[in-house]
Amino acid sequence: MVKEKLDIIYEDKDFIVVNKKAHLLTIATNDEKIETLYHKVYEYLKRKNKHNYVFIVHRLDKDTSGLVLFAKHPDLKKALQDDWQKTKREYIAVVEGYVETMRGTIKEYLKETSTLLTYATKDKSGKLAVTHYEVLYRSKSHSVLKINIETGRKNQIRVAMQNMGHPIIGDKKYGATKNPLRRVCLHASLLEVVHPFRKEVMRFESKMPKEFEIFIRN
Repeated sequence: MVKEKLDIIYEDKDFIVVNKKAHLLTIATNDEKIETLYHKVYEYLKRKNKHNYVFIVHRLDKDTSGLVLFAKHPDLKKALQDDWQKTKREYIAVVEGYVETMRGTIKEYLKETSTLLTYATKDKSGKLAVTHYEVLYRSKSHSVLKINIETGRKNQIRVAMQNMGHPIIGDKKYGATKNPLRRVCLHASLLEVVHPFRKEVMRFESKMPKEFEIFIRN
């Protein structure tokens, strides 16, 4: 069996940043232990040196593609996670419909149902989610948005787009009515972190997936 090559964006003695494909879990679940990005990165590093380890810092939804950062040391993982809200995180989303307002901010309080569906509530006991968006392109049928998040709540972008009336294309769970690319059209395109120990600003980028570009042009 030929092992699939990782799309490594950056690697040094502290970090490895990988471009995750859609339909791949970031970490294991009760139903899937092996076919995950974490396991692939772990195997890659172990092949290089049996003493290598890898630690998950954050994750993306299974159907979201884009940048995932892993730490190679447990103290670095903890330091990054303790300050993760200061990390700049940018996404590209292709949403249904013509978005009228060119830029805006969505503030919502999020809760989760017993079936693990995230929803917005007026009850401030929920977790605050702050989502900023800017329209990059729009047509009658769809719009392309650049999205920045201040908070890292579960499914916050997907819920925000649904409540704005423009669900992400392919995201049936959160209101989408069409799925031409057989995936959720959400891509983590930028991560900017400050190295906790070196205090160096590190910026990682991933281009919009080609299938997004082809869909937009057509």
